[in-house]
Amino acid sequence: MALNNNDILHETKVEVLLLPFPAQGHLNQLLHLSHLILAHNIPVHYVGTVTHIRQATLRHHNSTSNIHFHAFEVPPFVSPPPNPNNSETDFPSHLIPSFEASTHLRDPVGKLLQSLSSHARRVIVIHDSLMASVAQDATDMPNVENYTFHSTCAFTTFAFFWERLGRPSLEGFRVPEIPSLEGSFPIKFIEFIVAQYELQKFNDGNIYNTSRAIENPYIEFMEHISGGRKVWALGPFNPLAIEKKDSIGFRHSCMEWLDKQEPSSVIYVSFGTTTTLTEEQIQQIETGLEQSKQKFIWVLRDADKGDIFDGNEAKRHELSNGFEERVKGMGLVVRDWAPQLEILSHTSTGGFMSHCGWNSCLESITMGVPIAAWPMHSDQPRNAVLITEVLKVGLVVKDWAQRNSLVSASTVENGVRRLMETKEGDEMRERAVKLKNGIQRSMEEGGVSRMEMGCFIAHITK
Repeated sequence: MALNNNDILHETKVEVLLLPFPAQGHLNQLLHLSHLILAHNIPVHYVGTVTHIRQATLRHHNSTSNIHFHAFEVPPFVSPPPNPNNSETDFPSHLIPSFEASTHLRDPVGKLLQSLSSHARRVIVIHDSLMASVAQDATDMPNVENYTFHSTCAFTTFAFFWERLGRPSLEGFRVPEIPSLEGSFPIKFIEFIVAQYELQKFNDGNIYNTSRAIENPYIEFMEHISGGRKVWALGPFNPLAIEKKDSIGFRHSCMEWLDKQEPSSVIYVSFGTTTTLTEEQIQQIETGLEQSKQKFIWVLRDADKGDIFDGNEAKRHELSNGFEERVKGMGLVVRDWAPQLEILSHTSTGGFMSHCGWNSCLESITMGVPIAAWPMHSDQPRNAVLITEVLKVGLVVKDWAQRNSLVSASTVENGVRRLMETKEGDEMRERAVKLKNGIQRSMEEGGVSRMEMGCFIAHITK
């Protein structure tokens, strides 16, 4: 019997389904990856709860019109405000109900996979490592492959496995001192992670948002212990060149302020979407920034809630009387959603005081901006070691060993000054620019990252 054109199309079609974890840093990474896969004319399906699909698309600065979004209802979950006075850990425990609700995506995702696999030659699932339970039914479908996406750097994942293997000595590279996981996660979330990791042994490979140009030894270690499964370093996912305006022509007012500043003169201060500072800590940062006499943009907003659309206003942190007047011209406080990639890519930005979430680290490295590291929870203390000890493109503001102490105004001032006006800071900027250039080369024709993405696409479409 002769095949008609429709049969041939059916035979060759590969579709990709991406399953992010419902926190902003995770949603964003897999949305960036969606664009990279789409560029190879492969249909992409991006799956989440109704709330988190809305959140991901609202905050994404590229057009998402060609991505197939699947927004599924899950049982209602409580969405309390963040609690900055949690004594156990700075982890955003108020988000745990939204994380647990997302485990109910397993059934609709299973049905979607059955539907896709019935008309595509192959379906590729890329699930966040914390969503393994939702993706687990993929392993029972003959034409579905299931890949785990790790939302942190290869170094932090390496550290986890290296410790589990009893810290064996390794030829060829020195392992820096790795901070304890104590204080990084509450017990309840550790149990959640362990349950997800148990299910990963059934995957077909592992994907990282990083580049061999910056983390090759750690990627090679993960390959060595992967039991023959492929390890792909497909990053950086974020674009390396940034549009001056978003898709509808809007430009944030802070960008116009940046346009007027000297090259590399501004430090960008932002602690991500899962950090809420105490009023006392905010006062110390305020004083430290003012005393540093350095130009700054400070993003001061509460951590996201599990449902950022629940109608209750996020708390507005008040600064001391007259602060914003006193620093007029020197600094800017931004209380809304800030265009981080645009800020980091601006020639006036010379440093980043950061919580060291992996998104922020990678964005900073790809834009050639060094980091004043202030880790708060999760993978951040170990990411900070990669930045400060391994890549040497940052300095420590908050020492993880002193994580329960207030960071004083003088420590903030000192960190800002060291990064922005010393020879040490200049050398970090030079190293950051070298890394940026190395990443740029890796993404060009014949470069290691371009070739890796080519290999991955060839692998999933073979």
